[in-house]
Amino acid sequence: MSKPPGTADIGVDLADHVAVVEIRRGPHNFFDIPMIAGLAGIFEALEADPDCRVILLCAEGKSFCAGADFQTRDATPEQASPRGINPIYFEAVRLFACSKPVVGAIHGPAIGGGLGLALVPDFRVTCPEARFSANFNRLGFHPGFGLSYTLPRLVGPQQAAMLFYTGKRIGGDEAVRIGLADVLVPQAEVRSEAMRMATEIAISSPLAVQSTRATLRAGMVEQIRLAVARESVEQNWQFKTEDFKEGVKAMAERRNPDFKGK
Repeated sequence: MSKPPGTADIGVDLADHVAVVEIRRGPHNFFDIPMIAGLAGIFEALEADPDCRVILLCAEGKSFCAGADFQTRDATPEQASPRGINPIYFEAVRLFACSKPVVGAIHGPAIGGGLGLALVPDFRVTCPEARFSANFNRLGFHPGFGLSYTLPRLVGPQQAAMLFYTGKRIGGDEAVRIGLADVLVPQAEVRSEAMRMATEIAISSPLAVQSTRATLRAGMVEQIRLAVARESVEQNWQFKTEDFKEGVKAMAERRNPDFKGK
C-alpha cells in the first residue's frame, strides 16, 4: 500500500493478511496532530485493502506512547476542529471507526493520551514492565482521547474512576488483572505474542470477523464522538487555569503538584 502523507515516522508492513503498523518516534513516541492524522490515514488505507484482515499496532523505543508532549503548543491546540473537538481527538475517532480488528503490542508505558491510543486495539498484549496511567487529573485537566468512554467500558466505572482521580500508574500484571490488557508475557515476547494472536484472528473468515465485531461494537464510535466532544469542552477551559500550568510544571520537575483550584 502507498502510505498517506505525513507518515514518515510510522512503519507499515503487510504480510499474510496481518498489517504491522509501528510508531517510530522513540524513545517515548509522543504524538501530535499530524501523527494521529497519519495513523488514521494508514488505518483507512488498510481498511480498504482486502489483503489486510488484522492490524497489529506497536511502537519502537522505551514507551508504547507517552501521549502528548506538553512542552509543545500542539498538546493544547488553540483552534478546535469542526464541531468544536480537540483536533487530536477529532483524528483519533477515525482510528476507532476502522472496521478491521486491531491487536496492540504494549511493551512499555502508555500514559495519558498514549493510554487512549492503547485502547484503540480490540486486544492488548503486554508485559510486567509496561505502565498504564490516565494521568490527566494529576496534570490539572479532564481526560481525553475518548478515555471517558473507552476506559470504563473495559474496566468498569469504579476502576476507571480510581485511575482517573489518582492518575496512578499500574503495571502490566495489574492491567491484565482488571481487564485493561488481555495477555501478559515477558517483555521480549510482547511483539511475537501479539503477532500470534493477530495471525490466529486472520485465519478466521474476514467477513464473519468484521460483521461479528460490528455487532459487538454497535454504537461505540458514536459514543466516542460524544465523549471527545465533552472532553474537548472541559479541556478547553481547564487548559487556561493556573492548576494546569502547575500540573505541567510539577510533571517536568518530577514532584507532586500543588493545586489551588484556580
